[in-house]
Amino acid sequence: MKLHELHDNPGATKKRKRIGRGPGSGMGKTGGRGIKGQKSRSGVAIKGYEGGQMPLYQRLPKRGFTKPNRKSYAVVNLGLIQKFIDEKKIDASAAITEDVLIASGLVRRKLDGIRVLAKGDISAKVTLQVTGASRSAIETVEKAGGSLTVTTAQAAE
Repeated sequence: MKLHELHDNPGATKKRKRIGRGPGSGMGKTGGRGIKGQKSRSGVAIKGYEGGQMPLYQRLPKRGFTKPNRKSYAVVNLGLIQKFIDEKKIDASAAITEDVLIASGLVRRKLDGIRVLAKGDISAKVTLQVTGASRSAIETVEKAGGSLTVTTAQAAE
């Protein structure tokens, strides 16, 4: 096969419709917009307009609230921590802090702290020190003979 023999599959590409290119194109003069009226002009946006009736998006009630100062945690599952210990990327004998998790590449950035969740299981006896943890994660680590301490969150840098 040579470069000049390369081509797409038949029917894979379709030529774009060129509007307003003369009467021979079948899309000349008014360009498929009909004659006169609001929709024949440029700069028209009437999708949400309901003929003067109160639009649907204004009739529906506003619900919910987004906390402006909410905390966002980097999430780590116990199964991933175990996988990194098995691959010798994390030393299980030493205490595993948030900085160790970042250095190993398990977490990209700390955000407002790191929170451990109980997805997967852990067999290594580890000492974890993180900002947050689910109740089931704490139980799972203690069942494996380790300990999980939750420290207070420091502001993200």
